[in-house]
Amino acid sequence: MAVSPPVCDFGAPWNDFELPGTDGRIYRLADVTGPRGTLVMFICNHCPYVQSIIDRIVRDAREMQAAGIGVVAISANDVAEYPQDGPEQMKTEAARHGFTFPYLYDETQAVARAYGAECTPDFFGYNADGELQYRGRFDASARTPGPAEARRELLEAMLQIAETGKGPENQVPSMGCSIKWKTA
Repeated sequence: MAVSPPVCDFGAPWNDFELPGTDGRIYRLADVTGPRGTLVMFICNHCPYVQSIIDRIVRDAREMQAAGIGVVAISANDVAEYPQDGPEQMKTEAARHGFTFPYLYDETQAVARAYGAECTPDFFGYNADGELQYRGRFDASARTPGPAEARRELLEAMLQIAETGKGPENQVPSMGCSIKWKTA
């Protein structure tokens, strides 16, 4: 079932975290922030919405990083129910696609809850002051990739945030698989 998160809550603060990465390191928010902005994205390995754009995510992350924007990906799915989203599989996924950003595992799901993440992919674009400026989609892709010439909405928004500190007023919400929450 496709889930679409709410529109951007402009100015909402980011949330610190301390999570293990696929490289064996522990990361805090300060380790991944960029001098001109930061993208925190919630993804997972099995979601067809993520898989349809993962190579585009990696491409655009490189451009963002070159522009001084920090990038981090977090997976928070319940691995008891979705073992393909576990840490070892995350490590394989990051290597297969050449991630240039940390891929972190939110085992307790506390970070996903703090951010209000609802689906994979779910993008949170912050300015240099840690204020939310983008909560939209990557591009026009869905369960299948959009056209090759699709507007690069996330990249455009993050570059605008890096330049001006403000995200675009009009944003199309992301769409994806619901986060697989643990049952109590």
